[in-house]
Amino acid sequence: MVITNDQDLAVTQQRIRQFHTLLQQLRQCETAQNYALMAIAYLLELDKMNEEIRSYLASPPTQPTA
Repeated sequence: MVITNDQDLAVTQQRIRQFHTLLQQLRQCETAQNYALMAIAYLLELDKMNEEIRSYLASPPTQPTA
């Protein structure tokens, strides 16, 4: 997902919170080996979403047209 506006930003931030919650839950109920295998994909997706947020926030805001 490419973040193009503040609504996209909010959705991505919500997804990040959901992934963090899911990872916390997995840590509670999975073995260390299973957790390590399962967490990799979620952590890579978190990295990708955080990079999208950084890119969006680093870009100058667009001015509303009159």
